[in-house]
Amino acid sequence: MRRGMLLVGALFVLAMVAIQLVPYGREHANPPITGEPQWDTPQTRALAVRACFDCHSNETVWPWYSHVAPMSWLIQRDVEGRRVLNYSEWDRGQGEAPESAKSVRKGEMPPWFYALPATRARLTPAERALLVAGLEASFGAERARAGGPKDEDD
Repeated sequence: MRRGMLLVGALFVLAMVAIQLVPYGREHANPPITGEPQWDTPQTRALAVRACFDCHSNETVWPWYSHVAPMSWLIQRDVEGRRVLNYSEWDRGQGEAPESAKSVRKGEMPPWFYALPATRARLTPAERALLVAGLEASFGAERARAGGPKDEDD
């Protein structure tokens, strides 16, 4: 029994070392900031920085474990959220910005694993409500300017 456990442990360690050779997830670039939204308040921006910027801006904070597979793979995949909505490239179209408040309100954003107790993206219910209100206030004018319809389930 003990020999079997040692073999399983050794195979696990070997597998963890081997997956470090996969090149995906090690590109930790933060492109330049070319523009930022006009936030309704500094508090909204601060909450967005905490809860959203790591995946949706060019100001990602790369923790030590973002260099270790398989966590590096997950984080790299999530940081690709910049393609959908990027608070640091406001000079290009950000069509998903009006949906951000709805995503936070529904609990879709930030994803549950980024909102664990030990992470900076964790928001209290009061902070979540403030962020939703701030995102709505910040991007409501964007929706009206674009001529988009008001979401009925907002």
